[in-house]
Amino acid sequence: MNGDGKTGRWAGASWAAAMAICLAVCPSNRLAAQSDPRLKAAVDLAQSGQVDSARAIVRKLLATMSPRDSAYPQALYTQGMLAADAPTVTANLQRVVVEYGWSPWAANALMRLAQLAYTQGDPASAIQSVQRLRRDYPDSPMKPRADFWGAKADFDLRNEAEGCQLIQEALAGAGTDVEFKNQVSFYAARCGATPAPSTTNATPPAATPATPPAAPATPARDTSPAVPGGAVKTTYAVQVLAVKSAADVDALLTRLKVMGYEGHVVPRDSTGLIKVRVGHYPTRPEALKAQTQLKARLGGQPFVVTEP
Repeated sequence: MNGDGKTGRWAGASWAAAMAICLAVCPSNRLAAQSDPRLKAAVDLAQSGQVDSARAIVRKLLATMSPRDSAYPQALYTQGMLAADAPTVTANLQRVVVEYGWSPWAANALMRLAQLAYTQGDPASAIQSVQRLRRDYPDSPMKPRADFWGAKADFDLRNEAEGCQLIQEALAGAGTDVEFKNQVSFYAARCGATPAPSTTNATPPAATPATPPAAPATPARDTSPAVPGGAVKTTYAVQVLAVKSAADVDALLTRLKVMGYEGHVVPRDSTGLIKVRVGHYPTRPEALKAQTQLKARLGGQPFVVTEP
């Protein structure tokens, strides 16, 4: 992807590789599915290697369009996907999400934000984008791909139960996209899921998405090790910090207590990090509500994890 000789501006090899893959495969996805012929022409140029020329077309188009134009979020999304560095990508995609949440392109933008965060080594932010897409756009065709990136992020954070739930939902929604199904199946194997047979001429019956274990009637600090049938009981918590300094942990625990939250500490693991989490919530919606409140009051990037 060096058409205009300026790919040195890409912010790191991982993002450059991700965008090269995107431009190569996007004819089967939404980047090439532009309804505006001017944007389609820009994408075609980018896919032929003339990335700088494609950026110039989109930039001029945005300068002449009204922000109320129905094609404006498409143009913002395209400008983001063709941008020369990750911060510019993020800024454009976030504008689509925040200013044009009514547009189907908002779900696409959230999926790409998750992909970008993951490729830049920020799985927590990737999970946040995936959670928002799942909450706000549950019927979006982008959901299976978002689930895939969310699962990879969960696996990196060792949230195996959450990752396996997402990977099974991604597999169920893969449809006839054989390449995507193969990618998902690779990760599904670690969860003991049996991939559905691939087919190119019919849509397979949708698998039933995995659901979390039944929630107890009262908030869990239940110490019983199992529920009937031998399944391990799962609760949810919100992780608010992962650091190496015990002093930072003590300061945050004190702050949480003053705010009315009961924090708990997860001991150092192989990464050497001490993690501070809030709550033992019996259901994911309760944990997501707490996550929103904690983000508003503490800032940072809190995210939901599962705990046995």
